[in-house]
Amino acid sequence: MDLTLLHPKLVHVPMALAVLMPLVMTGVLVMWRRGAVPRAAWGLAVALQAILVLSAAASLKTGEIDEDHVEDRVPKAALDRHEDAAEVFVWAGAAVLALAAAALFTRTAGASQAIALAATVGTVVVFGLGYRVGEAGGALVYQHGAACPDVAGVGPAH
Repeated sequence: MDLTLLHPKLVHVPMALAVLMPLVMTGVLVMWRRGAVPRAAWGLAVALQAILVLSAAASLKTGEIDEDHVEDRVPKAALDRHEDAAEVFVWAGAAVLALAAAALFTRTAGASQAIALAATVGTVVVFGLGYRVGEAGGALVYQHGAACPDVAGVGPAH
């Protein structure tokens, strides 16, 4: 299977989830604390965070594949900035996933909800990191021509 140029198609999934997860986790946590939903409802938040992490990791991998097609036309520093931001985003998302999952398996309701609150706060951090990744990726496309590496005259901004 040719994974060339799959990266631009995948990146929107983790970016959209990074925007939505603070809202989702806050909503589920509030309903859980009020007794409107059982603890098991938190599993939805955990599942969505897992999708965020898996799709972000897949985006990172496909970005590495696509890098080979643009590295001769795009400044290495710009590529490194995007890749470094993406790696931090994936690891932060994974840390939030671990916290969110721990909330499901902690025995006492108070401790479980406190851990869920920490995970919810973490989603705001992940959102900010996702913004950084997107900003660096946008610079690659709109300033350095990474979306059109084979078009004559398109390349690094001077």
